[in-house]
Amino acid sequence: MTTDALDAATLRRLTLEFTEKFNANDLDGMMAFFAEDAVYYQHDGELAKGIAAIRAAFEPQFEGAFGKMAFIQDDLFVDAETGKTMVSWLCTLETKRGAAGWRGLDLLHFDADGKIVAKLTYGKAKALRLDTVAAT
Repeated sequence: MTTDALDAATLRRLTLEFTEKFNANDLDGMMAFFAEDAVYYQHDGELAKGIAAIRAAFEPQFEGAFGKMAFIQDDLFVDAETGKTMVSWLCTLETKRGAAGWRGLDLLHFDADGKIVAKLTYGKAKALRLDTVAAT
């Protein structure tokens, strides 16, 4: 599948609109950006495959389980040749204990129709998460 139909301006617009849906707490609107067979690699290493699993992964966030959340964009990089964007952000939280936040980034992979086929989320943390890898 090629991404020839998506230029840098379109990828930038799609990424910003996707983030706006998060900040508006619009789960249905946000989910409309995903392809049916998309994958979501969560910040904790969990993988959600397919639209139903991705929705289930996001529902607690949109239901307020972590307090009121908003994503403030830091940087946005676009690679139109591969149909990918990288957006770094500050996730702000309004919780019962007060205001807090954490920094992270999303790598978004788009198909030729402008749908997200992969969302990879990374977050800054005090402790590294180590995965087993094959010896080189």
